[in-house]
Amino acid sequence: MPLIQIKNITKQFSNHLALDEVSFEIEKGKIFGLLGPNGAGKTTLIRILTRITVPDKGEIVFNGKPLSEKDLEQIGYLPEERGLYKKMEVGEQALYLAQLKGVPYHEALKRLKFWFRKFEIEGWWKRKVEELSKGMQQKVQFITTIIHEPQLLILDEPFSGFDPINTNLLKEEILLLKEKGATIILSTHNMASVEEICDDIVLINKAKKILNGNISEVKNRFKKNRFIIEIEKNNYNNNIELPHYFTIIEQTENPYSVLFQIQLSQETSSNELLSFFMAKGNIISFQEQLPSMNEIFIEQVNLNNG
Repeated sequence: MPLIQIKNITKQFSNHLALDEVSFEIEKGKIFGLLGPNGAGKTTLIRILTRITVPDKGEIVFNGKPLSEKDLEQIGYLPEERGLYKKMEVGEQALYLAQLKGVPYHEALKRLKFWFRKFEIEGWWKRKVEELSKGMQQKVQFITTIIHEPQLLILDEPFSGFDPINTNLLKEEILLLKEKGATIILSTHNMASVEEICDDIVLINKAKKILNGNISEVKNRFKKNRFIIEIEKNNYNNNIELPHYFTIIEQTENPYSVLFQIQLSQETSSNELLSFFMAKGNIISFQEQLPSMNEIFIEQVNLNNG
């Protein structure tokens, strides 16, 4: 059974339709990418999931039952706009927020000390939030988001403002939380991160769902019959004439090999391409080039925009 079922959600604000009959499911223990350009409806959907607002039509089902106020105890939400109290001490604030989420004081203190050590910020316990860098504040807010060990984590642009080292640190923690059974909704414009850690995605544009599925399945769905082949240079003849059904998109050379990116016509198989080059020299590598999530995102949004 999915952890979340989003059923025909519609939400309108004055003259603006934010969500229009949006439906999809999120499986337990998965990292789910919530994607879309600015203004697509993602934030509205997150606000409905966290019961900040309610839909005009449709239903959210959580663990097989309609989402209720009680279910918020099982949800952790890291908003894009951070919300820490800047004049409070970091440790005092983290303890306060943990207890608000139902973690008893001594257990909260134990968990927070663990996470502060893990994120190497234990020296900031007595400092005020306003003294922390943006990245440090994000670490603190991430900790307060997960401290009550929720079933569902909603992370809105969690990597914003992080350097590459801390971005990788956070990705590792997200993957560990998944291993421990958490379900994670990741809302981001960083398609490289989506490709790296998400299992499934939904793409929303102009209030409507336009794409949904497993990342591997989605990438295969939009593949364009393109291949990358590398051949040893010492026995390759540059004057070979290619058949008309092979189009070289890009060709690069180094002292030892020649690398081709080739577009095949739809009626041509990869076996024909491989056979052709095997007869011309020693093959080093051969693979299909699947589109990136960034390419799919841009292509599908542009098509939907008409």
